Amino acid sequence: MNEPQLRTVGCISVRGLHKLAYWEWPSQAGASAPTVVCVHGLTRNGRDFDALADRLSRNWRVVCPDMIGRGRSDRAPDPMLYVLPQYIADCVTLIARLDVERLAWVGTSMGGLMGMMLAALPGNPIDRLVLNDIGPVLGSAGRTRIAEYVGDDPQYATRAAGVADLRERMRSFGPHTDEQFELLVRHYLVQRGDGWAFHYDPAIAVPFKSLQFEPPDLWPAYDAIRVPTLLLRGADSDLLSAATAQEMARRGPRAREVVFAGVGHAPSIIDPAQIDAVERFLDEGRA
Repeated sequence: MNEPQLRTVGCISVRGLHKLAYWEWPSQAGASAPTVVCVHGLTRNGRDFDALADRLSRNWRVVCPDMIGRGRSDRAPDPMLYVLPQYIADCVTLIARLDVERLAWVGTSMGGLMGMMLAALPGNPIDRLVLNDIGPVLGSAGRTRIAEYVGDDPQYATRAAGVADLRERMRSFGPHTDEQFELLVRHYLVQRGDGWAFHYDPAIAVPFKSLQFEPPDLWPAYDAIRVPTLLLRGADSDLLSAATAQEMARRGPRAREVVFAGVGHAPSIIDPAQIDAVERFLDEGRA
């Protein structure tokens, strides 16, 4: 597997400037290749997409940011900056750095919400959208489950202990071989001092847990999307129901749904069948 280049771009918030790190996989097809931006879920980072990016880089320039507070990006000076408007603003800055007029977007969970909201804006740059196990309605069981673990900051004496614990924590991602699971954890479980810990700022949980109300109605944003949309869904997902997915196929961009058996929230896009689904859909836009 090829290794990406680590780059950074300066972004702004009401508290000043911060560094957004992103991983770039130059296309084997050369400088004229189209660009796809892949954005991770709430507690994850851009290296989640290594397997997908390695495949797509045959024909695509692939860019995978670590959103603020994750991976190699700066931690926020105020935890209330860990919200979707700031994340989207940072990605608008990133897209300006990439110097492209149009691009494809692959978003897992939080990254899918970001893509959905950005694609709904007039003049947005997205021309093809992949939503990974996310939609305008967030299942209450999934929201409760996420609220229970987001912000966890366990310390493991050994890497092996951390990997064993993550095997349990990540069951909803579906079955993975040992090699595939190593892709899930190798940039998520990092050395900190004499032990091992998660590669994110636990304070990302502060705004998430402070929400004591139902999520806003996101159907107007979804209905405003005007580009081809692929919806990936884990058959056992507790965040994206089959009923919501059916409604997403009926209205707005009329998303094309692909369901993966034995997977909850969210497909990791490491399994070859999941990568195939994304690659086929994106390559339709290149033809």
